[in-house]
Amino acid sequence: MSKKNSASIEKGKYLVVVESPTKARTISRFLGNNFEVLSSKGHIVDLPKRRLGIAVDGDFSLEYQVIKGKNALIKEIRKLAQRKERIYLATDPDREGEAISQHLREQLPKIPDERFFRVVFHEITLDAIDEAFQHPQKVDLHKVDAQKARRVLDRIVGYFLSPLLWKKIARGLSAGRVQSVALRFIVEREREIEKFVSVKTWSIEATFSKKDGSSLVAASLDRYQDKKVLFDQEHEVDRVCALLKEKPFIVDDITDRQSRRLPSPPFITSTLQQDAFNKFRFPSSKTMMVAQKLYEGVELPEGMVGLITYMRTDSVTVAEKALAAVRIFIKTTWGDPYVPHAPNVYKNKKTSQEAHEAIRPTDITKTPESVQPYLSEDEFRLYNCIYKRFVASQMPPAVYKKTKVHIKADDYVFAAEADELLFDGFLKLYPDSIAVSRSLGDFSKGEEAVLQSLEKCEHVSKPPARFSDASLIKLLEEKGIGRPSTYAPTLGTLIARDYVRRKRGYLFPTPLGMMVIDMLMKAFTGIINEQFTADMEERLDKVEEGEVQWAQIIKDFYPAFKEQVEKADVELKKEEMFVGENCPQCQKPLIIKWSRKGRFISCSAFPECKFAKPFSTNVKCPTCGNDLVERRNKKGQLFYGCSTYPACTFTSRRLPEEKKAEQPDDDKKEESAANQAGAPETPEAGQ
Repeated sequence: MSKKNSASIEKGKYLVVVESPTKARTISRFLGNNFEVLSSKGHIVDLPKRRLGIAVDGDFSLEYQVIKGKNALIKEIRKLAQRKERIYLATDPDREGEAISQHLREQLPKIPDERFFRVVFHEITLDAIDEAFQHPQKVDLHKVDAQKARRVLDRIVGYFLSPLLWKKIARGLSAGRVQSVALRFIVEREREIEKFVSVKTWSIEATFSKKDGSSLVAASLDRYQDKKVLFDQEHEVDRVCALLKEKPFIVDDITDRQSRRLPSPPFITSTLQQDAFNKFRFPSSKTMMVAQKLYEGVELPEGMVGLITYMRTDSVTVAEKALAAVRIFIKTTWGDPYVPHAPNVYKNKKTSQEAHEAIRPTDITKTPESVQPYLSEDEFRLYNCIYKRFVASQMPPAVYKKTKVHIKADDYVFAAEADELLFDGFLKLYPDSIAVSRSLGDFSKGEEAVLQSLEKCEHVSKPPARFSDASLIKLLEEKGIGRPSTYAPTLGTLIARDYVRRKRGYLFPTPLGMMVIDMLMKAFTGIINEQFTADMEERLDKVEEGEVQWAQIIKDFYPAFKEQVEKADVELKKEEMFVGENCPQCQKPLIIKWSRKGRFISCSAFPECKFAKPFSTNVKCPTCGNDLVERRNKKGQLFYGCSTYPACTFTSRRLPEEKKAEQPDDDKKEESAANQAGAPETPEAGQ
C-alpha cells in the first residue's frame, strides 16, 4: 500500500518482511509510516550442516534448523510481529521466496493465520507495490513443496555422492544432480577437442565484371551439375581452376525476394546471462549480481528506485501496462512506422512459469542515458542492454531485399548474394548490427560476365569450441536442465571445487574434474544423465502445479539411488594421479592430492610416510625466481603464490604466462571485477 492510500491508518500497525536490506530500503520509500520493513537476509532456516536432516527411512520429513547468526533476527521479528495487526511476507516471486515466507510463518506459531499475508510483485515500483498490497494472498504451498522437493533431492544426491568422492579421490569434493551433468558436458567437449583431427577442404572464389570492366561482383563456385561443390583434394581444385579460366561465363539467373529479420524477445534469465557474456564477458554470477542491484533499487534523485523487473525468470510474458507504455514511447520517439499494428507476442516454453514476467525496465521513461550518472559502469551497461532489448522487442521487423545472382560456365555455377535494407524496423536501436550490403552491380540475365580473378581458398576444419558461460547456459536451457536460479550457482560451484577453470572467458575442465566425472560415470550413468535431470525438472514443475506430491518424487528416487551408492562403494577403486616422481624420503611414487587449499604433492605411502610439498606450476616467481605454487583463499578462489612464502609474498590470480595471452583490455577489466566478486556461496553441493 502506497503513501497515498495509507494516511488514515494508525502508524506502526503493519510489518513487512523481505529478503534483502537493499530491497527493504527501496520498498520503504513507497510505504507509509504505518509499515515497518525488515530484511530476513535470505533464508532463516536450513537443513543441518553435519547431518542429512531427512527421515529417509520414514516419511522423508525434514529437520530444519535456524541458520547460524539468524536467532537474534528471528527474535526481533517475533517481538515486532506480536504488536502488528498484519504481517506481510514480501519475499521474491519464486520458489525460494515462497519457501522463505513459509519458514518465516512457521517461526511465528503463536500468531494466528489471519494476520499473515503474502504479497507478490515482479517489480519494485509504486504501482506494483500498491497492486500487491491491495490484493494480498496466502503462501502458495505448492511452490513451497516444489522448493522442498528440489532441496531434498539435491541434498540426498550431494550427501551420498560427495563422501563417496572423498573416499575414492580426495576430501572436500562434491557432486550434484545438475552440477555433475554440467561438468559432464564440459569434460566431454574437452575430449572431443583432444580427439579432433582437422580436415582440409578447398573452395573456388571469383570476381566478375561487365564487358566494360564495371560492376565488379564477388562470387563462389556453388554447384556442378546441380550438386553442391566442396573439394577435398587439392589437385582436383587446381584442375577445375585451370579449366574455368578458359571458359566463357554468362549471367544465368537473377532472383530478388524480400525477407524479414524479427526482433528477439525480451530477456529471460538465461538469455540475459548469454548476452552479457557475449557483449561484456560477464561471468553468469556477475550478471546476476548486477541485475539484482538494478532490481532491488539504485539511488536516484527521487530516492531508491528498482529499474528492472525480477531477474530470475523463464517467461517472456510482458504486462499489458508495460506494453502500452513502450508502444507510446516508440511512437513518440520514432513515429508510427515503428509501432506494429498490435503488440508483438512471444511464445513461452512449455515449462515456463506464465505468472512471471520477462526482464524489462520498470519505467520506460527512465532511458539508459537519463540514469547513467547514477549507475556504475557495469550497471549502466547491463541496464542499457535490458532496456534496448525490451524496446526493440516491441518494434517491427527489419525488411531486406535479398538478391542472388547465378553466373554460369557449362555445368559450373557461381553464386553471389547481397542484402539491401529496405526498412530498418527494430534495428533503429542497433545501427551497428545492420549487415553491410555487398553490391551486385547492374547485371542483366543472359549477358556475358567477364572473369577477372579466380583463386582457390583453403579451409581447415576447427574443433568444437569450448564452452563459455553463455554457451553452457544455452545448452542447459535447451536440454531442460536446471532453472533460472540454478545456472550461476552451478557454474560457481564447478569453479570453486576446481573442477573447471575459466580462462579468457572459456571453461576448461581440470584433471580433477575429469577424474570426478569419470568415476561418477562408472556407477551413476543413469543419474549423471541429461534425460534423467530434465525429466526430474519436469516432475518438480508438476509439484508446483499441484499434480504430484513432493514426497512421492523422493520415494521413487531414493531406494534405487541408495542401492547404487552402496554398490559403487564396494566396486569403485580409489583413484590416484601419479606425478611420475618418487618420494625423496622413501622412494615410493608421489601422487597429487587435493585439499581445501588446493592441489599438493604427497607420498603414496601416507600415513607411513608423511612427505608432502606444494604443487608447483613450473613457472617462476617474477619477484624472487623460485617456483610459483597453487593456493586457494578462504572463499575457495584459486591464486598463485611464491613457494617461499612468507619470505616472498608475491601472489597473482593468474600465472604470468597466462597474462601475456589473455583477452583485450576491456575483457581483462571485466574478468578482474568478476574474480574480485568471487564464486557465489552455495548452500548445497547438489546445486
